[in-house]
Amino acid sequence: VVCLLRITAKLMTDEVEEGRTRETGSIRNASPSCSAGYEYLEESTRHPTSPVVRYEASRLLCLLPMSEPQDLTPAVDVLRRQLVSPRPSERSAAARTLFGLSSRHPRSVAKCNEELEGLVSDANRAVATLAISTLLRTTSSSSSENIDRLLRRISTFLLDIEEDEHRVAVVRSLRRLCLACPGRHRIIVGFLANFLREEGGYEFKRSIVDAVVSLMRRVPETTDSTLMHLCEFIEDCEYAELSARILALLGEVGPSTRVPGQYIRYVYNRVILDNNILRAAAVSALGRFGARCPSLRGSVLALLRRSLTDEDDEARDRAAVAVALLERAEGSHPYVPPRDDHDDYVPPDEFPEDRAADDDPANVALAGKMPVNFDTLERSLRALMETPGAMEDASTPLTFDSLPEVDECVGAAADLLDVGMGTGMATGEGDARIAFDGHPAMHADEYSKRKKDTSDPAAAVRAIPELAALGKVFRSSRPVPLTESETEYVVLCVKHVLEDGMTSILQFSVENTIEDIRLEDVTVGVDPTDSVEGNSSSAPSNLYDVVGEVASESIPFGSKGYCFAVIKRNAELNLEASTFTCELRFKTVQVELDTGEDTGADPIEEEYPLEDLEVAPSDYMARTAVPDFRRAWEGMGTGTGTGKGSEGDERDDDDGGGSGGREVLEK
Repeated sequence: VVCLLRITAKLMTDEVEEGRTRETGSIRNASPSCSAGYEYLEESTRHPTSPVVRYEASRLLCLLPMSEPQDLTPAVDVLRRQLVSPRPSERSAAARTLFGLSSRHPRSVAKCNEELEGLVSDANRAVATLAISTLLRTTSSSSSENIDRLLRRISTFLLDIEEDEHRVAVVRSLRRLCLACPGRHRIIVGFLANFLREEGGYEFKRSIVDAVVSLMRRVPETTDSTLMHLCEFIEDCEYAELSARILALLGEVGPSTRVPGQYIRYVYNRVILDNNILRAAAVSALGRFGARCPSLRGSVLALLRRSLTDEDDEARDRAAVAVALLERAEGSHPYVPPRDDHDDYVPPDEFPEDRAADDDPANVALAGKMPVNFDTLERSLRALMETPGAMEDASTPLTFDSLPEVDECVGAAADLLDVGMGTGMATGEGDARIAFDGHPAMHADEYSKRKKDTSDPAAAVRAIPELAALGKVFRSSRPVPLTESETEYVVLCVKHVLEDGMTSILQFSVENTIEDIRLEDVTVGVDPTDSVEGNSSSAPSNLYDVVGEVASESIPFGSKGYCFAVIKRNAELNLEASTFTCELRFKTVQVELDTGEDTGADPIEEEYPLEDLEVAPSDYMARTAVPDFRRAWEGMGTGTGTGKGSEGDERDDDDGGGSGGREVLEK
């Protein structure tokens, strides 16, 4: 019977997903099939003998799409009775189903609040946690008295249990409640902050910090109170990682509060009392206060000068940099205190704002945001150093704009590590562990080594002088498999688009998996075809021309080699998706299995067909970071050109003949 119920629910779900029902209305009247299925499920909720059938029918009714509150009444009634069942399994199953339903239909579940409150003291902590989390979802629209009563019950529950898993689930539910009831945010934030001073593990304390910080960002009215709670927490925090995060948050948010000076004492206490990691973090936070609040620079400088003799190199160096920048800022942008004239009334809106100027050197260096993240900056600098002749011209200043552009999605491609193996990145929420499908125990050093090898996909191109002379790489795509991973020759392709937007380099990685064969003079022949399957627009066959190729001399067993093909786009034709038929061409040399030496047989020329390769307009687009979208948008001007500022207009003029549309795609 249970299998029949699941099949019925699956058929009803397929009916809705495939569009064979009405677009609006209840699942009960969506179609004749759905009506018959709903009647069967509803009738099964009244099964005379089996509680398993009654529960399964109720659970499936709660999971149906297009369900209205009136459609869920039979299911909720059954689950409500099971909440007070003497069987622990029935109580657990009913609580879990109602918890899932409460996110979509909280008012329907609210009818079970009385029974759920009785489960808060259940001996099974998992059931009690589900009951509390469900109550926090369904109590959002209730009166404040109900919320206060529920918080008292939760306080007792959190003090009685020791497992961080259940505590974390309750904290996340409290965060959702605070977002649903902004008027109660001070009470809920204070409630969470009280448990920062109670006993608890790292996960529990981290979940509370994450919750109050996210609430502070979503509800700005809580900024001052939240920062004070966090300041009190780091006074007696046993987890250095949490303290460092809070210090960074104070340096980021504290200077913009109404009274930023009140946090200086808590930050400087970490310089005096804590270890070298927290001392360095506190020095950075102090530097941000001094950079963004000119009125505090004198006091901050006095405190930072004491760290110039710190025994830790990191803290001492950070203090030295901050002191030098703040002293320079004091000279170029001296602080002028507000007029202290009690005879004349000064309106509050005329008080000078305690904010550093945009061109203040300390504000730019210590509190300004980087235009790119550090991972992208590192890859850009590596690409610059590996570009021939780039480091020889000392007259050109090194700026962010002069660095080679690298696609930020390359970092995501590096996380794949090995497309041929099909592995991928899988991390849980807030989980710092590295987990791979099928390889959960990979050592961090091995991961770092393999990620470093794939973090700069254009390194192989720059290693060949003939290819490096063609220009800088604008964007590199993710590896595209052209064969199955189990075949005798495993071939991947990375598409490199150069800065001119006309030339592209196809890099083919070829792996030899045959023991008694060595591959020589390996190339991949590419031939552009007329169209892409499923693409209504037709691309002329002369859109791309193959202008060169570089062969791999030798690929022994178990090794990888690289060969390249250079293609050039016709600037007079519109950029459209195109496919290239690919064929692996090589010579096979027989070798001895034991020694790997040649057997003396003549090489045999062979060809191996590969999958078609698609080159689409998306390959000419690079995702770059925009820290300040408004400033970037206003800096683009009113023209239609793209790229970097006015360069887009110049490119449009140079190309002529309607190439501006192509530059929008390419840059």
